[in-house]
Amino acid sequence: MKRIILSTLLTLTAAGLQAAISTDQAARLGNDLTPLGGEKAGNADGSIPAWTGGITTPPAGYKVGDHHPDPYADDKPLYTITADNLAQYQDKLTAGHIAVLKAYPDYHLTVYPSHRSASNPQRIYDATKAIATTAKLTDTGNGITGATIGIPFPIPENGLQVIWNHLTRYRGIAADRHIGQAAPLRNGSYNMVEFEDDFFFNYCREGMTEANLNNTLTYFKQAVVAPARLAGTILVVHETMDQVREPRRAWVYNPGRRRVTRAPNVAYDNPGTAADGQRTSDQFDMFNGAPDRYEWKLVGKKEMIVPYNSYKLHSDKVKYADILKPLHINQNLARYEMHRVWVVDATLKPGTSHLYPRRTFYVDEDSWQILAADQYDSRGALWRASEAHCINYYDAQVFWSTLEVHTDLQNGRYLAIGLDNEGSMYNFGLTRSPADYNPDSLRREGVR
Repeated sequence: MKRIILSTLLTLTAAGLQAAISTDQAARLGNDLTPLGGEKAGNADGSIPAWTGGITTPPAGYKVGDHHPDPYADDKPLYTITADNLAQYQDKLTAGHIAVLKAYPDYHLTVYPSHRSASNPQRIYDATKAIATTAKLTDTGNGITGATIGIPFPIPENGLQVIWNHLTRYRGIAADRHIGQAAPLRNGSYNMVEFEDDFFFNYCREGMTEANLNNTLTYFKQAVVAPARLAGTILVVHETMDQVREPRRAWVYNPGRRRVTRAPNVAYDNPGTAADGQRTSDQFDMFNGAPDRYEWKLVGKKEMIVPYNSYKLHSDKVKYADILKPLHINQNLARYEMHRVWVVDATLKPGTSHLYPRRTFYVDEDSWQILAADQYDSRGALWRASEAHCINYYDAQVFWSTLEVHTDLQNGRYLAIGLDNEGSMYNFGLTRSPADYNPDSLRREGVR
């Protein structure tokens, strides 16, 4: 990989896993580094601007509950990347983007001026600085200690720390959303699956202490509301901080049997819910769950063209049919920008198994959101290329995906999850508690 800004390859040792950064290093946060650890300065050629705080207030006229208007709607494209001019830009592209450009002649990446829009509330910045010198990975690296609320490893020393930053990044305290998921056939036909997702981010709660976490990072509830043949199925997950010591707790309500049962298979490479085999469970949110089956190598930081500020794909002026096209989404609605990302390569540990023996993740330096991922098969061939098209939900100062797209290069299909154009907007104003995710209540909530 060319032009790696940080070229040292870090091997995870017991000492390296546990190391916390020094007070002098932590003092860089909010100075030459952003409060979450990104480089505050722009790059040498000006294609990446300096970070000046991101979007901290909504634009004039915005009301909570609206689809978020595009603050960069007046931007003009800088250039468009196609298979014909790929050689000029390929050192700035993921392996997945290169492969999709080569596979589909009409596929293109429209690149716009870069805006470092990511922002979080001040308390997240304060907490990040406070825990920077105490946060550590556990002995195995499959959990963290000495950290709550903030980003645990703003100056990462290995790939596993970068992944934990993604897992613990701020997405509000509680949120619900009504989203669609579709896996179009090669001819573009699809059936829409609709979900009601409900999140309670326990780790980020105000005043949270490690003692009060109860080893639970996140509570999650997902109800299938359409189509009729699937409606009424409800999944509840308690995402643990150390899933090897205490595996993820999951239950599912089956409306046909009117029973609540444990769901231990909602993990790793088991099929994603109603995804027609087009993603694994741990591809939800680009990566989730226990990291114990992989060796995580920090390749370094690199300037890359990635999906960013994807307000067009979020717009309520766009219909699902405008987005979902044969072979890939409508790329005229996708926006790409130049940003710095951490590159992490995950390879399967000996004696373990997964559909993807190798995965490469591209993680935004400003938000710790995974923006893109490449997944390889057992032959070493690129299998699926994933993107998280993100926006700043500026009513909550949350940088998060509005649409995830997982493109299968071997069967000519893709999965789009997060479609919200025709539904109600994310609600970050909820009041939730762990009791709201009690599996005993699932049968009462289930409908057919």
